Amino acid sequence: MRAAAHDDRGASPVELAILVPVILLLLFGAIQVASVFIARAVALTAAQEAVTAQRAYEAPEGVGQARATSFLAKAGDWLTGATVSQPQSSATEVRFTVTGTALSVVPGVSFTVSQTAHGTVERFTLD
Repeated sequence: MRAAAHDDRGASPVELAILVPVILLLLFGAIQVASVFIARAVALTAAQEAVTAQRAYEAPEGVGQARATSFLAKAGDWLTGATVSQPQSSATEVRFTVTGTALSVVPGVSFTVSQTAHGTVERFTLD
């Protein structure tokens, strides 16, 4: 009975050496997925801010881009290298696209994020 107890000595460190890399890979993968989702949310919110500002009645040109850029400056580094597109607008609708790169925890890997928002331009109409 005593000899059987000594046969599995050292099994725990070997199991730990096998499982730790897998656990770390899963942990970093989960953090990366969360980072991409947060970057998407930041890009969408910036695009919505731009649309909200630009769709106001008789809004001056460039107010939407300025508001989106201001939001991105305050949002942190979740979305790096972000650009706000020129407004694609017609008489009744305005559209903005925000594009950038999500923060990466894996060296050498980058995830591009692009989100678009659109809205109806405020205007007076006759009955």
